[in-house]
Amino acid sequence: MAGAPPTGAPPTGAPVLHRRTGVEVELLAPRGSSRRHLADELARRCGGSVRPVFHTDSEASAAPGVQRFWHLTPGFEVLDAAGAPLCRLVDDTTIVRDLDAAAPAVPGWYRVLSDDARLLRLVAAHADPAAGIASVLDPAAALFGARAVAVGGAFRLDDAAGATVALAAPLPGERERPCEVVTPPLERDHLAALEALLAPARALGFTVPAEAAVHLHLDAAPFRDVAALRAVVRLFGPWGAGLRHLLGTNPACRRLGPLPPELVELAERDWASWEDLRAATAGTGVSKYRDVNLTGVLGVRPGPPTLEVRVLPGALHGREVVRRAALVEALLERFHRGGPLPPVPADPAAAADALRALAGPVPPPGR
Repeated sequence: MAGAPPTGAPPTGAPVLHRRTGVEVELLAPRGSSRRHLADELARRCGGSVRPVFHTDSEASAAPGVQRFWHLTPGFEVLDAAGAPLCRLVDDTTIVRDLDAAAPAVPGWYRVLSDDARLLRLVAAHADPAAGIASVLDPAAALFGARAVAVGGAFRLDDAAGATVALAAPLPGERERPCEVVTPPLERDHLAALEALLAPARALGFTVPAEAAVHLHLDAAPFRDVAALRAVVRLFGPWGAGLRHLLGTNPACRRLGPLPPELVELAERDWASWEDLRAATAGTGVSKYRDVNLTGVLGVRPGPPTLEVRVLPGALHGREVVRRAALVEALLERFHRGGPLPPVPADPAAAADALRALAGPVPPPGR
């Protein structure tokens, strides 16, 4: 795979993944450092380069009449010596507890905000992520025949009618420190690929933030099948509490939740086709912010065509990530094979023990 370290046998007893899997690991830079520092170190180690990018997310708004603001924040794509993507390092708005919200902005760090996601996408399509705060809105301003004006330390772009299109403002509150490490899909050597990213982070003093999680992105195509989706829904539905206990899901992690009961019930019906089941799920409340994100499998919203597992806890070592991912992979295979399953124990710890037995032997944690 482009961007992966050289192929080699994993250490004896190390967990192994068999599916094509993208991984997101949430980290926190030490004070005085940032995700840019990790990007530079990763590029130095592989003889590659760093390309500034924008990362899109949203946040609750305190402005009257505006429910949410959409924003672009500084991210960095690390390319290997051949120019292939190694990873992206971006912000994650769920990471807040370990940050000093009153800390002033670090020079050069800013965000672009808009109350309209469509306008923000327009700005992002024309803006240069490497530009400074004073000029980042200039390409969008040219589209509107306007100019961005300075307002304190920020720059605001209004259209001809005086409606604000976007605002570029300094990034306060240590928002340069959160660092979500986003890998491309890893075809093989998952442990080696993750350690090539996480070992430098450990060496620079990066830590696991209070709200941290690890997300797995599996190709959606194999799950666009009645039996395969039923297996996922059974694992994350009736067995969901046991799975959280087994994986050690972080109780401080935000944007999680059980699958809608309507979806769990639908998955158990007999269906003539995948399309019939997919159409029936449209009104069940499927969303991204569940223990497993099925929106990419069901095609109910724009986004990557993946099944996203969101319940792994934060980690700083590749072995921890791959060991838990191997458990999820083994359980998905077991549930998909069919055959009798034991009754779901009411106690999450007992359910976790039953799941561990169903998964079969998986190497224990270690360094």
